[in-house]
Amino acid sequence: MRFGRTRVSFIGLTVMLLCAELWLIRGLAAQKPQIVFAHLVFDNFEIYVMDVDGGNRENLSNHPVHDMEPHWSPGGTKIAFVSNRNDDADQIYVMDADGKNQTRLTYGPRRKLQPDWSPDSQKIAFTVWDGIPHIDVMDADGKNRATLVGQASAPAWSPDGGEIMFVSARNWESELMVIGVDGQGLEGLKHPLRGGSPSYFPDGTRILYEVWEEGFHHINVVALDGRNPKRITPNKGHHTDPTLSPDGGAIAYVVSNDNFPIGAKIHLMTADGKYIKPLSKVNAGTDYQPDFGPSGLAVSPASKTAAIWGKLKIPFGK
Repeated sequence: MRFGRTRVSFIGLTVMLLCAELWLIRGLAAQKPQIVFAHLVFDNFEIYVMDVDGGNRENLSNHPVHDMEPHWSPGGTKIAFVSNRNDDADQIYVMDADGKNQTRLTYGPRRKLQPDWSPDSQKIAFTVWDGIPHIDVMDADGKNRATLVGQASAPAWSPDGGEIMFVSARNWESELMVIGVDGQGLEGLKHPLRGGSPSYFPDGTRILYEVWEEGFHHINVVALDGRNPKRITPNKGHHTDPTLSPDGGAIAYVVSNDNFPIGAKIHLMTADGKYIKPLSKVNAGTDYQPDFGPSGLAVSPASKTAAIWGKLKIPFGK
């Protein structure tokens, strides 16, 4: 009887995990969001897109030089990315969501990296690297460019578009800080945090970010004021490049070893880190720098359940 109960428990756990995976992939796929990412092809990075189950991979950039750091506009019509075409330093480019109309937005000798769209898709914040980085903001067509804050990188717009979070380089400390889009109100979090790759949850109450701890890169979730950080990735291995689905219900991120980015793979997990699904195929090469397209799975914070096409609901956390 004891063996029987153990076997039943194991079967029950297996069924629960399969249901969770079904929720994570099928629920997202119901609304057909996609993930854009950088893929290494014959020593050249290209911008690819794939479905949230890892299928239908398609090369969007198709160019013989490196194209990286793709970021989808909130409206879903454009993708900003970084390229070093024309034997130039890395610059910000933009293209249609199908890869057409690839257009250069920035010029000059300094590298332009880490583009991030404003919530209304009207502006792009990005990092200018000239030894000591700073953050500039420009219109989505490349006009009206201005420096927002110095000694800073990795800009991330707040959901209401009023602030930008970034990684401070002041005193060589990678501290997360916030500044108003008007350049006013520069401040650190109430409970200071060191980390990188920050982004806001859609409801504006939490932050997703990357941190170096115990010899590995990990992904953490923390309250907006920096209180009570929680690790949501496994304790071993490098976990980087976290990006939230537009509804905040899922996270795409990169799993890699010490040869990063060579061999990096994209994984998908629930926002609490409980259920994880690899998206990159074993023989797919190197995939990294993922970013969600502008649709996602509706998650109810009150009931903590995820709806799949209406009636079917699977528990999401406790």
